[in-house]
Amino acid sequence: MPPNFARFAFLDGAAHRFYPIGTSRPTSRSPTSVRPPSQDPHDKGLHDLVGELSTRSEEFRRRWGAHNVRTHGAGTKHFHHHIVGDLALAYESLDLRAEPGLTMTIYTAEPGSPTAESLSLLASWAATRQDYATPRG
Repeated sequence: MPPNFARFAFLDGAAHRFYPIGTSRPTSRSPTSVRPPSQDPHDKGLHDLVGELSTRSEEFRRRWGAHNVRTHGAGTKHFHHHIVGDLALAYESLDLRAEPGLTMTIYTAEPGSPTAESLSLLASWAATRQDYATPRG
């Protein structure tokens, strides 16, 4: 089974730790992560995914049944990283002309913000870990 954001958001317990409780959770864990059905209403993979999520997640079933399915092209998402804590990232999703159906999402932190500082700390931590993991000749 290929990785899927909606599967993670609705079926994996780690999603509850990754997305902090509060106003961001409803949008972070919305059925829009499945993809609006108007893009290809006959897509078998989409039907299978909606069926799986509907049978395995009460939260998904309730939200999908409310027909609260719309595309969010920009906004702010809140995450909780186990090393650096809470992060607030602005995002914008862009449809790629050369690849119909493919979307690129760009996340950014406000310069000088606590999130930017946390990302710098995380980058430094990751670089240090990689230094130890790389054999030296």
